[in-house]
Amino acid sequence: MNKEFPLYIGNTAVKTKENKTISCPHDNEVVGKVCIANETHIRQAIKKAVNCFEVTKNMPAYEHSEILFLIAKDIDNTLENLAEILALECGKNITFARGEVQRAIQTFTLAAEEAKRIDGEFFGLDSVPKGMHTHALVKRFPIGPILGITPFNFPLNLVAHKVAPAIAVGNPIIIKPSSLAPLSALNLAEIVIKYVPDGMLSVLPCSGPSIMSAIKSENIKMISFTGSPPVGWKLKNQCGKKRICLELGGNAGLIIDEDADLDDALEKSIIGGFAYAGQVCIHTQRIFVHDSISEEFKRKFVEKTKKIKFGHPLDEQSFLNCMISEQEAIRAENWINEAVEHGAEILCGGKREGTKLEATILTKTTPKMKVEKNEVFAPVVTLTPFKEFERAVEMVNNSIYGLQAGVFTNNLKHIKYAFKELEVGGVIINNTPTFRVDRMPYGGVKNSGFGREGVRYSIEEMTELKLLVI
Repeated sequence: MNKEFPLYIGNTAVKTKENKTISCPHDNEVVGKVCIANETHIRQAIKKAVNCFEVTKNMPAYEHSEILFLIAKDIDNTLENLAEILALECGKNITFARGEVQRAIQTFTLAAEEAKRIDGEFFGLDSVPKGMHTHALVKRFPIGPILGITPFNFPLNLVAHKVAPAIAVGNPIIIKPSSLAPLSALNLAEIVIKYVPDGMLSVLPCSGPSIMSAIKSENIKMISFTGSPPVGWKLKNQCGKKRICLELGGNAGLIIDEDADLDDALEKSIIGGFAYAGQVCIHTQRIFVHDSISEEFKRKFVEKTKKIKFGHPLDEQSFLNCMISEQEAIRAENWINEAVEHGAEILCGGKREGTKLEATILTKTTPKMKVEKNEVFAPVVTLTPFKEFERAVEMVNNSIYGLQAGVFTNNLKHIKYAFKELEVGGVIINNTPTFRVDRMPYGGVKNSGFGREGVRYSIEEMTELKLLVI
C-alpha cells in the first residue's frame, strides 16, 4: 500500500510538492505518502472557513443534522478500509481499529441528534420585583472558525470529536492531524466534503511551527487541542483571548477494593493496562489493591499478562502491538530501568525490541518514580497495596494529573467517598479509568487540562450563550 493522500483546503483536494512518507511502526512498511501544508495553504483554509461561516451560521438545525447522518452512514459503508489504514498508520490492532471506526460513526450520529436539540431556554423573570411581566430567552450561537489539533493514538475518532460537534452548530473547522498518523483524518475529510459547504472542513498535515499562524489568527475563534501537557499549556499562553479546550492526558489510578469482583477486575485491568500498548490518555497506569486480595490479584494479573500475544496490527489474534516509534519505546524502557535502579521490582515484562515493549508490571514503586509520577503512555502498570480505602484515594490524588479514575467496589459508602474526594474529571465504578463512551463529558482537572469533550459538551464549548430579555 503506497497511496498518496492530498490535503484538503475546504472541499478542494490539494497535492503539494512537499510530502512525507507514513510507515507502519510495526515493520516500517510504507502505508502512504501525505502532502504537507505550508503557510499559504493555512491562510487559504482560514479564508475559506471565514467565508463558509457566513453560510453555516444561518443554516437550520435540521440541515446540520441531515449532513451528520449522511457522514455517519458513509463512514459505515467504508468501515473496513478506514480500519485497515488506521491500524497500519499507528500500529493499532485491527480489532481495536474497527472499534474506533464504529465509535466515529457513533460520534457523528450523536452529533446529528444533538444538532436538533440546541434550542435554548425560555423562562419568566417575575420571581423578583424588577422582573414583573418580563421574560428571558437564552440561546446558543456558533462562535466561528475553530482549529482542532489531534494526536496519533486515536487518529479517526478524536478528529471526529472535534469535527462532528463543529458541524452540528455551524462552526467551520480546520484540523491539524498528528504528523505521525495523519491518514485517517484525510480519509475522513474525503467523506465529509461530499456533504458540507466549501470551507466547512480543512485538514492540513503540517509542522507545529507552521500552524502557529492559525493559532494567532484573529479569525480563529477557538482552539480544541488533544495532546501532551507541555504543548497544550504553551498553546494556551500563545492563543491570546480566544477560547481553548485542552485534553492533556494523565496517569490514571485504579482502586480495587476488598469486596471487588476479582475476575472482573482482572479482565478489565488487562484491557485498561495494555490495550493499544498503553498509548491511551486514560490508560490504567497505577493500580492500588486492597491488602486482603493484593497477593491473589498480583499472581493472577501476572499470569494473564504473560499470556498476552504480540503481533502485527492486522493479525486479529494478537492483542499487544508495537508503540508508535522506537524513540517512545526506548523512553518507556528507560523509565522502567530507572525505577528498578531505585528499588522497583519487575513482576513481568520490561524487555524491548525495536518498537515492541513487553507488557510490564512493576511493584515497589514510589510516587517520585517517572513510571508513577509522569504519564508513561506505554504498556506499563504499577501495583501498590493499601489497607484503608481513604488512603487509596489519597494515593490516586497524589498526582499532577486528574483525568479519570476507576474503582472496583460494591461498597456504596466508598462509591460516594470516591466520587466526592477523587480529584479527577470522571470516576468510573466497577471498571477501569480507561472506560469511555462518546456521549460522556470527557476531560480533566489539574495538569490534565480543562474544558470537556463528548458531543453535547463540545457543542457547549463551541457556542456562545446569548440572553434576550423581553
